[in-house]
Amino acid sequence: MPRTVSIDSGLSNYAQKVSVGGHVLSADEPADFGGRDTGPNAQEYLMAALGACASITAQMYAERKQWNLQSVHIDVAYERVLPADNTTSGATIGMVDQLEMAISFVGDLSEEQRNRLFEIANRCPTHRMLTSGVKIQSRLFVRSGAPQQAGTRKR
Repeated sequence: MPRTVSIDSGLSNYAQKVSVGGHVLSADEPADFGGRDTGPNAQEYLMAALGACASITAQMYAERKQWNLQSVHIDVAYERVLPADNTTSGATIGMVDQLEMAISFVGDLSEEQRNRLFEIANRCPTHRMLTSGVKIQSRLFVRSGAPQQAGTRKR
């Protein structure tokens, strides 16, 4: 079961403290966008999650099959592209987000094994989550011990 991820804003512009279990990470925006680049931005973490999940999934599969997979390398890139069903009618068409993964496997593997690992990597839980139309449910809450706005304090 995944652990809850907690995010707290920092003191400098967009810097964020990201906590997962005992791990503490930093997120920020590049200087070009007003941040201080103290960590990857949110989209880069999303790309990292996809690549890490695909790699781990392929490694687990190869281990179960006892295949000689020595390592996995994945590059994930993001871009905005025209939709695949683009027509040349002159109508205004919005751009869509696209992630591209380039996956390579190192080890004594047949072409069939590499192809199977590629298929498996592309069915990792994060890939399935991103392509399934994730429902996000947000709620507003007040943390205990958090300062309240003026005029709302109890006496």
